[in-house]
Amino acid sequence: MPKLCLVPTPIGNLEDITLRSLRILKEADIIFAEDTRVTKKLLNHFEIQQHVIPFHAHNEHRSLQSAIERIKGMNLAVLVSDAGTPGISDPGFLLARECVNEGIEVECLPGPTALIPALVASGFPCDRFCFEGFLPHKKGRQTKLIQLEQEERTVILYESPHRLVKCLGQIEEFMGAERKVCVVRELSKMFEEYKRGTAKEVKEYYEQHPPKGEIVVIIEGKNGKN
Repeated sequence: MPKLCLVPTPIGNLEDITLRSLRILKEADIIFAEDTRVTKKLLNHFEIQQHVIPFHAHNEHRSLQSAIERIKGMNLAVLVSDAGTPGISDPGFLLARECVNEGIEVECLPGPTALIPALVASGFPCDRFCFEGFLPHKKGRQTKLIQLEQEERTVILYESPHRLVKCLGQIEEFMGAERKVCVVRELSKMFEEYKRGTAKEVKEYYEQHPPKGEIVVIIEGKNGKN
């Protein structure tokens, strides 16, 4: 019976990959990858020789049916993103859903993802939280921020370096200058950084220290409740 396995890959430190993930990558008949160059570097590091084909945001809809037909003719197909768990702000959802609709077994291994370690290390309540991924770039962004202002759970966002100051400024504008945030940058990498404070304080810090790398923004819930 054909099977699709979603395999999380390290978000930085290659030691974060699990033994089970390595075994599945070796056993796969084919690997669908967000960026074949990134995946091949990972496979080469662990001395794994596999056939890798692209499956990314730009060809996800176009390649969906051909990917399904490939999977039907195999025992084990694997999907990986460049870093972290496929489907979490990365390609993967459409393929997983279509496999389910086609009666193909779908499995996801536990493994690296940026949002959970960032949340746990933020110091904010983590028993209940709201993950929003990337905010809309333009249309709907203000509406979403107004909605999140009322959210009592801890809020988790992904953000790009060149939009971080803008994002913090909008948190300050819509949620108040004293709303506490924690910006987590470059998780599991050499320059891992946690910057905690009010939205105003953290925004001013990054105005003076332009950020680089992968970023998670953790926002305290309204009134500090959860």
